[in-house]
Parts: sequence; structure tokens; C-alpha cells
Amino acid sequence: MRMERVSNNQFTIFLTFDDLIDRGFTKEDLWYDVANVRNLFSDMMYEASTELGFELEGVLLVQVQLMQAQGMHVVVTQKKEQSEWDDDFVEMKVTLDESRELIFSFNEFEDIIQVASYLAALPVTGGQIYHMDHRYYMLLQEEELLQKDREDVIAIMSEFASPSIITSHRLKEYGKVIMNSSAVIEIMNTFYA
Repeated sequence: MRMERVSNNQFTIFLTFDDLIDRGFTKEDLWYDVANVRNLFSDMMYEASTELGFELEGVLLVQVQLMQAQGMHVVVTQKKEQSEWDDDFVEMKVTLDESRELIFSFNEFEDIIQVASYLAALPVTGGQIYHMDHRYYMLLQEEELLQKDREDVIAIMSEFASPSIITSHRLKEYGKVIMNSSAVIEIMNTFYA
């Protein structure tokens, strides 16, 4: 589990699926086991407050995004509101969303060239490529993966890259676009033709 303080009233937590399994959860539990999920979030909030020196009070807005191959990205924003509750009470408002896109991080562009030939054989032809903070990122949208075996795509991508904790919103805002669409087919036409 990785934690990062973003500002005086916000921090983020990233858990891989292995972290969730270590805590006794599956991805399906997050949708259906409300009581245990509440306990998971409470534990994470108190761990983060201790590690980051973040005093929990008032209302916490918790946005959870499940990322297909990566894990769970949690953004916690503290709203200082006057309440009728005592000072030790913390209220959490949780929003749960599931991202159906895949984002993988590559060390070198050469790795993307290699993975493209395997993806093209599935056949996956789409994708976007970005460059940010000395790394390359391949983003595959849900509609580009329809009728494909997601597990095969994830397995191939994992051989050449690491699942990214960066969201597509951050990539689009801060990353440099290398290929805006049809990245796999464009790479195949350029490097394998």
C-alpha cells in the first residue's frame, strides 16, 4: 500500500490487488461485502493518518477507482464541516467506480514495439501512447478490448511493462501524446511492415 499527501486536506492511497488479497479481500468483495469494505476503509484511513500525520475529523469524501490490472486508487478529501457530532466522529462518504481501461508503464519505447506484435495477434489494434516523467504509457480503452480475452491482454502487457497507478486523466493532462489512437496497428505498420 502506497500513500501520498496531496495537500492539507487531501491524500491518496494505492493498493495493488495483492495488497487487497493480503487483507483478505477479492475484487468482488468490494462491490458486495459492504460491512467488511467499511472496515477496510476505516483501517486504511487510520493507517494513512498515522503515516502521513493527517488528522482525521469531520467529513471524509472517499473516491475509489478500481483499475483493471493495477488495483485500487483511493482519493480522500477532508471537508471541514461543523457537525452536531462529537469531535471524535468521522463520517465517510464513499464513491466507488470501476475503470475498464488498462494502463501500463514501460521503461523504453522498444518494449512497446515488442508488445505490439503480441497484441496484434489477439487482435488488439487500438491504444494510445503517452510519455511522462521519463516513462512511456500505453492506454487501452474498454471499447478497444471488447470481445478480447482481457486476461490474455493483461498477461502479455505484464511481460513487458508494469501496471500503472497513474490515471488516464492525469496522463491526458500532463503527459505528451506520442500516438493518439490505433497505436498497435500504427506500430505494426511502421516497425513490422
